[in-house]
Amino acid sequence: MVSLPDRLESGSPYPLGASFDGLGVNFAVFSAHAEKIELCLFDPRGKRETMRYELPECTDEVWHGYLPDARPGIVYGYRAHGPYRPRDGHRFNPNKLLLDPYARRLVGALRWTDALHGYPVKSRRADLAFDRRDSAPAMPKAVVTHDCFDWSRDIRPNRPWSETVIYEAHAKGLTRLMEDVPPQERGTFAALAHPKVIDHLCRLGVTAIELMPIHAFVHDRFLQEKGLRNYWGYNTLSFFTPEPGYFAGDTQDELRVAVRRLHAAGIEVILDVVYNHSCEGSEQGQTLCWRGLDNATYYRLLPDEPRHCLNETGTGNTFDLTHARVIQMVADSLRYWATSYGIDGFRFDLGLTLGRTENGFDPNAGFFDVVRQDPILGRLKLITEPWDVGLGGYQLGNFPPGFAEWNDRFRDTVRSYWRGDEDRRGELAARLSGSGDLFDSRARRPWASVNFVTSHDGFTLADLVQYEERHNEANREDNRDGHENNLSRNWGVEGPTDDPRIRETRARIQRSMLLTLLASLGTPMLVAGDEFGRTQHGNNNVYCQDNEISWIDWGLLSTRQGEALFGFAARLIELRKRYDVLRAPVFPYGQDSPGDGVNDIEWWDERGRPLSSDDWRNPHGRALAMRRAVAQEDGTIEAISLLLNAGDEPLKFRLTGDACEHVLLVDSGRPDEPERAIGDTYRLLDHSAALVRSCIQKPEP
Repeated sequence: MVSLPDRLESGSPYPLGASFDGLGVNFAVFSAHAEKIELCLFDPRGKRETMRYELPECTDEVWHGYLPDARPGIVYGYRAHGPYRPRDGHRFNPNKLLLDPYARRLVGALRWTDALHGYPVKSRRADLAFDRRDSAPAMPKAVVTHDCFDWSRDIRPNRPWSETVIYEAHAKGLTRLMEDVPPQERGTFAALAHPKVIDHLCRLGVTAIELMPIHAFVHDRFLQEKGLRNYWGYNTLSFFTPEPGYFAGDTQDELRVAVRRLHAAGIEVILDVVYNHSCEGSEQGQTLCWRGLDNATYYRLLPDEPRHCLNETGTGNTFDLTHARVIQMVADSLRYWATSYGIDGFRFDLGLTLGRTENGFDPNAGFFDVVRQDPILGRLKLITEPWDVGLGGYQLGNFPPGFAEWNDRFRDTVRSYWRGDEDRRGELAARLSGSGDLFDSRARRPWASVNFVTSHDGFTLADLVQYEERHNEANREDNRDGHENNLSRNWGVEGPTDDPRIRETRARIQRSMLLTLLASLGTPMLVAGDEFGRTQHGNNNVYCQDNEISWIDWGLLSTRQGEALFGFAARLIELRKRYDVLRAPVFPYGQDSPGDGVNDIEWWDERGRPLSSDDWRNPHGRALAMRRAVAQEDGTIEAISLLLNAGDEPLKFRLTGDACEHVLLVDSGRPDEPERAIGDTYRLLDHSAALVRSCIQKPEP
């Protein structure tokens, strides 16, 4: 065993974190207001502190030191000395062991205790008091790593946005109940690489899997006290560390192998990332990392009362992305995941927060500029959630070029239309055609609209047609949590039923919503399990349900109903891939772009008549036909019509007479109907949608 020196050498302020160079380890950590920072070394299990060093140098507000002869595997943490003046925003307390913000591996789990707070929790002075207890026994520690995975033969799919179909999944819940996976690997990163998982994704036809948060996170104390867990993972502890609980073994290469195998199958991997807040909570929360290193820099504080965090995320704190070092931390994290784990894109939770300045949201904020110009990050798929809970916290369509956005107006409009609400035709037309009213600026393309009907937050597709009320009793919040207005309808019975009429209506509407999603311009996103009828039994907020309520029941896929729905979904995705017109690269505006009097997009009622202004305003109109057309190289014009009937009675749709042939591609009311030629009229059942392909011959000159 190599003996360690009594003091550190000067080292380098770059790179941040703990870096092994073959001869030793360099430690560098940012703090603008600390007066001294100590490096604490621990035994391999992180139980006992064995050595403490003072970082000898501070350059450009980065504290650094070099430990010669040190090797990967060293367990460490920091203690930061400085002013404890909460009223000025400073909360330094060297009694609190701090995690390295750049930690790439953790040992040990967080153990909830009042000693994690920088102040005595029960003090009359609250957070103004100073706590002298050592938090190290309750803290996870960082581990020095050295990445050496061979990516040389990896080929990223680099799927064009226009061809992308996203599959949102939970890294654990996706495979926890998958019997084909070995028991010790179920619910882990290793399971993502299992042939059955990859085969399912390929048969369905999706091109990207978007994993819910896999950064190391903590389970909230109030949840653990109720016997629950933070299942979703939106409570980040470390932005560079994969969640330890998602590994089957002791090597982080499990995740890298999974990404490589998904790439080999042509599937991209996108991560849902949470850089808007941390797990430290409000000013009365714990001191685990950023708060103890430099609270006044990392977090947005109230300008007139810096004792208090500015809470624009609803979680107690908000990272300050106007500060260069905070932007650097986020950009370094993104770049690390892209290079060390081969990640193809990111979805930014509460992405609006990342663009907040002193004057509110700014699409030209520094963070967006940094990411867009980065030679690595600027080429990845970047998706944002365009809202938070702060003032002006809804900015759908206002993000800069290069970013796609979750389009909740698409979600709400499609749900509302198919449950039978009035006055939906005009809004629906805008959403079906790529939401150009929101996204067509600064040369953005239709793919900027990420269209979805369901996501991890809310009802599943099956529950949308089974429940009108949330049923969140298992969350132990007296059914007060989660959305109240789900734009859902149970069609006669709340929950499961044996009534064949209701069951058929529910199944038909699920298919109709899937068809609407996959026939719309934009980037479609499905939620794992919706393709075969997954249910959460009416719970629309399963953030704390790490159990069968949330885990995907793969047994549903082997049922007749589940197999049929899966086949229908796969058929829709195949049609989307086959026909360019379903994923056109530009926004259509009813212009004569295909030529010869045929517009790129046209709208009719069921009689085949263009809708007048009065028709668009008719609140009772529930039928709509949308035809999109493109010119082909052989001189013909290919058109595909989406026929929609959300009414309670069948309708006969008259197709336009300028086509030489019409072919039914798919009908949600008759899912087993094969592709076949049809005449100039087509009878569409109630609560149904259909796609019809038409070939239009150009007239001879």
